[in-house]
Amino acid sequence: MNIKVVATGEDSGCFDGPGKLSFEEAVEAAIRCATAISRSEHIALRDATGRVMACDVKAPSSLPRFNHSAMDGFAIRTSSFSGPGPWQASIEGIVAAGSSANMPNFADEAAVEIYTGAPVPHGFDAVMTRESCVRSGDDLRFHFPPTPGMNIRLAGEDIAEGAVALAAGTVVTAHTAALLAGLGMNEIEVRPKLRVAYVSTGSELRQPGEPLQDGQLFDSNRYMAAAMLSHPWIDYSDLGHLHDKLERITRCLADASTKYDVVVASGGMSAGGADFMRQALLANRGSLSVNSVLMRPGKPAAIGNIADTLFIGLPGNPMAAAVVLNQIGLPALRARAGMHSRRIAGHPAVTSFKLEKREGRTEFIPVKIVGENDIGLPILAKLGRGSSGSLLPMAQAHGIALLAPNTTTVREGDLVKFHEFG
Repeated sequence: MNIKVVATGEDSGCFDGPGKLSFEEAVEAAIRCATAISRSEHIALRDATGRVMACDVKAPSSLPRFNHSAMDGFAIRTSSFSGPGPWQASIEGIVAAGSSANMPNFADEAAVEIYTGAPVPHGFDAVMTRESCVRSGDDLRFHFPPTPGMNIRLAGEDIAEGAVALAAGTVVTAHTAALLAGLGMNEIEVRPKLRVAYVSTGSELRQPGEPLQDGQLFDSNRYMAAAMLSHPWIDYSDLGHLHDKLERITRCLADASTKYDVVVASGGMSAGGADFMRQALLANRGSLSVNSVLMRPGKPAAIGNIADTLFIGLPGNPMAAAVVLNQIGLPALRARAGMHSRRIAGHPAVTSFKLEKREGRTEFIPVKIVGENDIGLPILAKLGRGSSGSLLPMAQAHGIALLAPNTTTVREGDLVKFHEFG
């Protein structure tokens, strides 16, 4: 669905017409219109944490590269110790980690003392742990029957040479960085940081530290967005605050759409007389894939494009803005950044509260964890519901609970989907 914005001084009915999407439809539409950036760059692995892989990485070699011992103990050939135990062997050498794989030949019934990580001598196929053996000088005695492969990490069992180690779109974490380092890679190809610009609109807004006149408010969304968009894969720019002037907002969008991959705007998304964001989009030949959403809070959410730039329009009310950015905006941003994992899954939790809700819309409730049930699921307490302009409930919350569209009644002990902050 691609909804062209209608510029009119009257209420166009855009919130109640056929353009309204369910929450799930809105998320999928937002992701579809967020085309992944095609650029890439090479950076040092030590600087890559949190960045997005630009291409598949194939293993240049197998891991492990050679058969090696998983334990301190004694390497043996299992075929030399058949029949009933106990068995005896003579210790003929020592192999430490870092030893060359080119070792002298050992007798078939010999044992070789071996340390963790050391290469297993050719022809040996098991490692007996120290605890399972009795040693007297160079004589070894063991009662535990050895089996082939015991306590040996085989070459290629982690990953085979040529196999895809990490797919394009993977975010580099501590563990993926360790894998890349283990493969000997000190530089990788990543997507460039997503250039994201943010702008607040609203003639009633002032910045913290400025004096307030009657009817004015401090601009809280600006600080919420800056914190929520603080990621290693985002290059964030704050374009400041604009008054409700159509010409200024239009110029700002025109300029930002030539310099940034994403523009996030807060305020001016409704159909009031001083809400000009949709008209400014139209003036810049923009389009919306998400124009209104059956959700509470966050109904006026708007996601679309200005040429190749992704546009994310947040409601002006702070709780609504936070929910839209968290639940719809961030999946679109991840898609634009080239991530293959766009949505962060919620987890089951149990309610300690009751409420009634309207059928047909998804509702988000700020909650805090107040305990866990007998199978370890978090128990959630409600921190507020009504006003989309509330700040305190979200500030105190551990996350938000998602109430499905077909839910009309929530009882104590009901299962809900919980999205934990952070």
